[in-house]
Amino acid sequence: MALDIQFKRTPATVTAQLAGSLDTATAPELQRQLTPILDSQVTDLAFDLEKLTFISSAGLRVFSIARKRLKERGGQTSFVNMQPQIKEVFEIVKALPGVSIFASTAEMDAYLAAQQRKHTGGTPPDPNGPIFTIDA
Repeated sequence: MALDIQFKRTPATVTAQLAGSLDTATAPELQRQLTPILDSQVTDLAFDLEKLTFISSAGLRVFSIARKRLKERGGQTSFVNMQPQIKEVFEIVKALPGVSIFASTAEMDAYLAAQQRKHTGGTPPDPNGPIFTIDA
């Protein structure tokens, strides 16, 4: 599934509205579009996830990179309007800071996909992506 990315700017914040699937196939495009924003003086970046239907570790890695870059200059990254399956992934990651319990990225992505499937009743894409690091 594709990922639609729209940016809205105010004087204080950039909001990235994401719709679709954020996975191995789509994460590089989000990273490419975020690069000029992260290279600018923006200090507040919000991700509106109202229409995001799936996220893999590749997508989480993009969020982690954005968070780290903004934190280095005193900024912040915020996430709003999460669907239940996306919120559950964030809760899982939040509960596991610094802990590696998966044997592989594929195992972790399969687990995250199964958790999301509970909420959507559908079959999300089978993502393959890099392991990510979340700062505590």
